[in-house]
Amino acid sequence: MRLFALRDYRHLFAAQVIALFGTGLTTVALGLLAYDLAGPQAGLVLGTALTIKMVMYVVIAPLAAAYVDRLPRRTFLVLLDVVRGAVVLALPLITEVWHVYVLIGLMQAASAAFTPTFQAVIPDIVTDRSAYTRALSASQVASTMESLLSPVLAAVALAFMSFDLLFLGTSAGFLLSAALVLSARVPQARPSAETRAWDRATAGIRTFLRTPRLRGVMALNLVVAAAGSIVVVNTVTHVRTGLGGSQSDVAWMLAASGGGTLLAALALPRVLGRVSARTVMMTGAAVLVGGTAAALTLLTAGLLTWAATAVVWSAIGVGMALVITPTGGVLRGSVGPEAVPGAFAAQFSLSHLAWLITYPVAGWLGTEAGFAPAWSVLAFLAGAGAVAALLLWPRHEGRGAVTVPANPALTAPRADRSTLTEAA
Repeated sequence: MRLFALRDYRHLFAAQVIALFGTGLTTVALGLLAYDLAGPQAGLVLGTALTIKMVMYVVIAPLAAAYVDRLPRRTFLVLLDVVRGAVVLALPLITEVWHVYVLIGLMQAASAAFTPTFQAVIPDIVTDRSAYTRALSASQVASTMESLLSPVLAAVALAFMSFDLLFLGTSAGFLLSAALVLSARVPQARPSAETRAWDRATAGIRTFLRTPRLRGVMALNLVVAAAGSIVVVNTVTHVRTGLGGSQSDVAWMLAASGGGTLLAALALPRVLGRVSARTVMMTGAAVLVGGTAAALTLLTAGLLTWAATAVVWSAIGVGMALVITPTGGVLRGSVGPEAVPGAFAAQFSLSHLAWLITYPVAGWLGTEAGFAPAWSVLAFLAGAGAVAALLLWPRHEGRGAVTVPANPALTAPRADRSTLTEAA
């Protein structure tokens, strides 16, 4: 809580949380808009829109991280919020599917640039090293909480209003986020020690590739994305067409997955005090593989009813929390202090790259060939990711191993091993 005594950090963190929830509510509303525009083809529309989102995150985020030290950061963050607010405000006015793709591309390009810029600001405001790592963790927790609470908030809102009003509310949220950024003092960036933009953009990814446990995290990203795509992309069509539900029912079914995530997140702090992060994350991968297999089996047997869907969706939510929640600790325990920002930026891009693979499967294949073939492919990807994680992240890997950046200018003194065992 000492972090929130820092006024500038408090305002910026609040801006990030509001923007995150704005993005989450927009995702729910976008699925309902897609159904209004395309009916049973909504999965195709939503899958395409989310694929565009992932392309923007994978391409724009590393570039923003590379050039953020050359930009007036407060002005840039405010501009990104204003762009997102304007795009969301325009979404309920569109009448053609291609309009969705153009506006989502613009909005997600802004969102992809916001996160690395925000993360680059943190060390200039939170100067204590231990507090800085907690601030990065708080940012990740906010992202996780958004994914599980946004559907609940959407479900409550849809009980009183139509989904197009959600767009109006999220637009106002982005503008509030911009106002909070304006109220904070954001120091100008210090030049990066990496002179070449390519080196700055890829430093974290190179760290992932040469660190066994982080290669395991890369594989686990695919497991999360494969199972999560079933929930994110196919829920609206399954509930509206397959189960004959309403707009609010879609949000509540998404909230079932979020509820599973919440329950697991509440239990994990005590569990992680006694069980290694690897064991917890591999357990989560097993739950996700089981969840995708259960969804496919129940679907082909004609048994994916309201109750069965809620149970499977909740299990997938639990599995996602088991994998995602310890990730921040694994990143901090695997790199030297100066490489922490690059590791978080790399995880941001690599996790979205996994979703870029699975969103088209759930959206395009699910619409053209049906849920059964699409979910078969996703179940295979989840299983392959889980097996790869077991092989890439050996159980006997030394506790507290630190990967120090290759660039001597970024190399910090090796931390004491006792401080780095938390995530092993």
